[in-house]
Amino acid sequence: MKNRFLVTLALTALTGWLSAQPIHLHPENPHYFSYQNKPTVLITSGEHYGAVLNLDFDFITYLNTLQKDGLNLTRTFTGAYREAPGDFGIEHNTMAPETGRFICPWPRSEQAGYALGGNKFDLSRWDEAYFKRLKDFVGAAEQRGIVVELALFCPFYEEKMWVISPMNAANNVNSVGAVGRNDVYTLDKNGGLLAIQEAMVRKIVTELNGFNNVLFEICNEPYFGGVQLNWQHHIADLIVKTETNLPNKHLITQNIANGSAKIEKPHPAVSVFNFHYATPPKAVPLNYGLNKVLGDNETGFKGTADSTYRKEGWEFLLAGGGLYNNLDYSFTSVRPDGTYTPGPKSPGGGSPAFRKQLGVLKDFMQGLDFVRMKPDTVLEGGSLPSRVRIHALGETGKQYALYVYNGNHPKQPEPMSLMLNLPAGRYTVTYVEPETGRKQKKKLRHSGGLATLETPAFGADLALTVQAR
Repeated sequence: MKNRFLVTLALTALTGWLSAQPIHLHPENPHYFSYQNKPTVLITSGEHYGAVLNLDFDFITYLNTLQKDGLNLTRTFTGAYREAPGDFGIEHNTMAPETGRFICPWPRSEQAGYALGGNKFDLSRWDEAYFKRLKDFVGAAEQRGIVVELALFCPFYEEKMWVISPMNAANNVNSVGAVGRNDVYTLDKNGGLLAIQEAMVRKIVTELNGFNNVLFEICNEPYFGGVQLNWQHHIADLIVKTETNLPNKHLITQNIANGSAKIEKPHPAVSVFNFHYATPPKAVPLNYGLNKVLGDNETGFKGTADSTYRKEGWEFLLAGGGLYNNLDYSFTSVRPDGTYTPGPKSPGGGSPAFRKQLGVLKDFMQGLDFVRMKPDTVLEGGSLPSRVRIHALGETGKQYALYVYNGNHPKQPEPMSLMLNLPAGRYTVTYVEPETGRKQKKKLRHSGGLATLETPAFGADLALTVQAR
């Protein structure tokens, strides 16, 4: 009796310790996360990165909305980079605060002259109000089961964006940053900014060490604006070094490319490799052998239709990805609850209806024992119509999950024949409408080899599971 009690006590302690760990790669399948002692995929449709730096953004309302919609990720920027109203055609851009409503790691000085009004910044000091807001945001997200991917830096796409950065020498009192925008993130041409950047990283990583829901992204879209790869590796090393003597160790993410690219010589400290606009998801099979999480953490520039970004998310995750973040322009400072309707010139979409669709994807993934699955060749696709793409995950003989993308955009729903190579057994086949979540179930008794499944009529896409019973 005593031994049983001690075992129970030990198991309870171990469970508590595991759940208290920061989000980490799943030990049995590092293509996915483990968070709060549960296998996890991160799925969201989140605001345009200004939740902390924009004082007018009500992040509690925003996080409540994500929680209500069943989503578990947000991405935000530190304030080392910001935007101005009108940039990229984004309406009520959270990255473009109104005059006097911008906050960043560094406080204002006593000297006037910031490009967008008010005093210049003092890069030798910290703005404690900023760090309070940052920690309040991360803490509120943690309470709601939401992971925060914090992008530490971002390149300056145009000269007008560099002109308004606190790191630009014209906007600070520290005589640093008198360089061109393409030299800011370099080890050898940065005009004194490297020490400022290093100090900011150490400060942020230290301040957030006690939170379990943080991922540190080195730099958003470093393939623009002259960002050196050795500078990125330097920042990754600095994060690791900073946490060496701190209680918690956090995952580091790296943004690799728009679309896809083959990752060569990955930095050993990077655990999540992110792509933008990764559709079709070629980046996943190209890099699956790294045995790390692959993410699609920014979408957009393909209009405002919900279906465009729904299909991108389903394809990426069913190809073997572990993170998906749609860029949702329905979240604004005037509508932090995500009910703003992006206009036709918006670079992307987002809506309450779309977030419900992503909730269907999240429920679908949670219904799988996905840690035991991998990209599968169960499909025999020789007879598939053109412009139809199918992605499948499988655990041979036990569970399969498929997503059918119909690029033909049929005007009327129509069925499709799918040929699957399955071991002999009894299965339950569940068809899921990605747009609505509606399900149909059928029984399948199969003697082994090719099995033909006649799907229900569907339009743009369809998902299904085949599970042994």
